[in-house]
Amino acid sequence: MENLQTGRTRWGDDATPAAMRLLVVEDDPTMSALLVRGLERVGYVVDAVDNGPDALWSVFENGYDAVVLDAMIPPPDGFEVCRRMREEGRWEPVLLVTARDAVPDRVRGLDAGADDYLLKPFTFAELYARLRAVTRRHPHARPALVQIGDLSLDPVSRVVRRGGTRIALSPREFALLAAFLSRPGEVLSPSDLLDDVWDLALDGPELVGAYVRYLRDKVDRPFARQNIQEIPEIGAYRFDPEG
Repeated sequence: MENLQTGRTRWGDDATPAAMRLLVVEDDPTMSALLVRGLERVGYVVDAVDNGPDALWSVFENGYDAVVLDAMIPPPDGFEVCRRMREEGRWEPVLLVTARDAVPDRVRGLDAGADDYLLKPFTFAELYARLRAVTRRHPHARPALVQIGDLSLDPVSRVVRRGGTRIALSPREFALLAAFLSRPGEVLSPSDLLDDVWDLALDGPELVGAYVRYLRDKVDRPFARQNIQEIPEIGAYRFDPEG
């Protein structure tokens, strides 16, 4: 993470908005100091804490434009902090920092409501790019209810139903289903779905494939349906309204 130490990277025209406030949650004092110093040098106002209880208190007591959240902090850990934030209706963008690169760990973090994750070790340039991405997103206008056949998705209440049965989905599964329903019949690559659901080019095919399997197990198979289809010869997917 040499760029954190030097602070010499030139960022061009994509400057940090004035007075954007971040919370850094990191229990390693050296790493925390490097993150705070680097982020302040590019224009952020930064608060830092080193454990789960202080992270939750800070988020609920203050307004932040984003949270840089280490996964392995004193309990509650970063996954649980993020989950509790979302349960309480706090939707500040969360960049989860983790040394765990296995797909189940990444799924766990994103399922908890993180907007993106960053694997250690990383450069400051990558951290800064991902922060810019998660803080510049804007909600898109969507219809109050999306319905195809007997499957409905309400983006306001975040309720999914198949016929009269309510289906419990994680936040990321909900977003993936919304992406499918917004483009019925289209062939969608893992990159397409990553752009729609995660916005950044993560380690795509495995992650998308895992979430598609989870979604099919909840939305299709219990109802003897095959709307969410894999096209194995090209490694893509589609939502078939007639499936």
